[in-house]
Amino acid sequence: MADHIDSRLSSLLTPGRPASNPAAKTAAMALAMNAFDDGRKKVAGGQGSNAGLRFMDVFNLLGSSMMKYRYLLASVAFVFVAAPLAFSVVGTQTFSLEHSGAMTNNGGASFGDSPVATSVGSLAKADQEIAQPPAGSPALVPSHDYARPAPSAHEQMAAYQLAITEALRLSTGQMSGDDRREVTGRENAAQDSRLMALALKDVTRPPQVVGGRFTSSEINGMKNVAADPVSTFAIDVDTASYSYARRNILNGRLPDPDSVRVEELVNYFPYDWQAGSSADEPFNPSVTIAPTPWNPDTKLLHIGIQGYDLPAAEQKQSNLVFLVDVSGSMQSADKLPLLKTSLRMLVERLKPTDTVSIVTYAGSSGVALRPTAASDKAAIFAALDGLEAGGGTNGAQGLKTAYDLAQESFVKDGVNRIFLATDGDFNVGASSDDDLKRLVENRRKSGVFLSVLGFGADNYNDGMMQTLAQNGNGVAAYIDTLEEAEKTLVEEASASIFPIAKDVKIQVEFNPATVARYRLIGYETRALATEDFSNDKVDAGEVGSGHRVTAIYEIVPKDSPAATVDDRRYATPEPASKDADADKNGELAFLKIRYKKPSEETSRLITRPILADQELKSIDEASADVKFSVGVAAFAQKLKHESWVDGYDWKAVVDMMKEGAGEDPYGLRRNAIRLAQIAGSLAGRDEVVDPLR
Repeated sequence: MADHIDSRLSSLLTPGRPASNPAAKTAAMALAMNAFDDGRKKVAGGQGSNAGLRFMDVFNLLGSSMMKYRYLLASVAFVFVAAPLAFSVVGTQTFSLEHSGAMTNNGGASFGDSPVATSVGSLAKADQEIAQPPAGSPALVPSHDYARPAPSAHEQMAAYQLAITEALRLSTGQMSGDDRREVTGRENAAQDSRLMALALKDVTRPPQVVGGRFTSSEINGMKNVAADPVSTFAIDVDTASYSYARRNILNGRLPDPDSVRVEELVNYFPYDWQAGSSADEPFNPSVTIAPTPWNPDTKLLHIGIQGYDLPAAEQKQSNLVFLVDVSGSMQSADKLPLLKTSLRMLVERLKPTDTVSIVTYAGSSGVALRPTAASDKAAIFAALDGLEAGGGTNGAQGLKTAYDLAQESFVKDGVNRIFLATDGDFNVGASSDDDLKRLVENRRKSGVFLSVLGFGADNYNDGMMQTLAQNGNGVAAYIDTLEEAEKTLVEEASASIFPIAKDVKIQVEFNPATVARYRLIGYETRALATEDFSNDKVDAGEVGSGHRVTAIYEIVPKDSPAATVDDRRYATPEPASKDADADKNGELAFLKIRYKKPSEETSRLITRPILADQELKSIDEASADVKFSVGVAAFAQKLKHESWVDGYDWKAVVDMMKEGAGEDPYGLRRNAIRLAQIAGSLAGRDEVVDPLR
């Protein structure tokens, strides 16, 4: 079997790819599932082993939540139980598959009529059907030099095993396959990656039960500078969208396009932008202009901001309230159990003088831990360990109790923050987004910030999470593994806890003499009216210590073939002197950043002209950080099915991300590249993103 797969993998490296037969693929998977079902009924001892360990005990260790992925686990069971049991009949002899449907070994022994043997033989027939186009169909001419032959059904099953194993590793916070290979020195990484890409592309996937709720927003379009030269938006340092997309992709499905927010995927990663010099001057924007990889007629205006990173000596005392959802919807292992472990990790990072309180809510709210010094870890951990799930979800009442408790132990000139940990399934009391928005808007004036940590896939209410975080002067993160908890609450603890600026807004005014059109990539849910920029009563985003924020515009130069809008005949011309100054200085745009210090209510202003001579001749000249962030922006736009990147294939996306991989001490960029490879395979296009290249 291994020799057969190795041979087929080698043949995949030759050009040409016949058209696949979707019906045959579906039939092949159905036969595999039937073989597993029949094998369980007819093979004695199928659930156990000589050591007495029951097969289901393995999955019980993953928690009760994995039961809802029964289709996925059935496939795992087929690979690890039914197939090995069937193959053990002939010991270690090698096999040869005949396309007539019979299976024999090299010694001439026959399998007889066992259901597994019959179905595996049928898979060989399916392999032949998959490899041959239907009669009369036109021959497929590969449009890319990386097109490959369709994989066999046997190869699909081997690849399916690998993909499922990797998904289970990462979903339970274990080391990824790539990382394990670096430690163990395994040499078959290329084959594993190829198998994963093939499986996720060509195997018909079982249905996944994912009940997330998301708010749809219209994708930003091109705007005419002559009519609308000013772009204004609130910054966004949330990262929930990336983590949620990762979970979906590793489960073998593309995320809901409405769940993908481009800016959150881009801002998930650390970049080495120029940081602010002090708490009084927290921002020093970095600007890059380069040709657009997916459109030769446009340019990218890339703005990178990194907040001032507070040294430990400047980090103030913290008063934290953990508001924990203990309703019935939080029972699964990826919710309350993971939540409790995540909060324990955060407590370990606190100073002894910090204060921790715990409020719970289900059908009603209660105080599980009164304000307690962070040095008393035993009391804090005991309170966390005692939390159990059950009942309805009166989140509004829990929020009120948490705000009251935060106010009771309020630290003047310190950090006062609530961490709401939930799946967002509010179903008792005030539960609409508008009701909750009014609640947190009224309470944020007290100086208490609200951040949201999302858990789980079923019932995950993304819209509510965004409403609370955006209006509570906080951030939203989605935690699906212990690795993500460590990144958010340990490695980035300073950014998660200590704000350096609030109500941060960006405004870019484009010069109509040099720019014809523009579009902001992402930030659809953060758009502001032009007049909101100078209005200190309008809420905007928070930036924590060391937080990075990236914004990318695609612009159409005045002399570009894409500048399809003619000058208006009756437009009122700008004063000649102003135009002359703009042209003389070669300005493309003018950048403004407005922010408030955390304890102030009057905003401050940073301005910066953006000059045409800052433009690079090629994206290849850009820094690794710029290239990687541009690659991630393209990745996110592909996930949202945005027409702007229709001509930019998945291989180009992966290549751009690889060029920007740079130094990657935590493996975040490497894992993102792998996600893009898998997503390209899941997209179901003719192109195959080949991890070997």
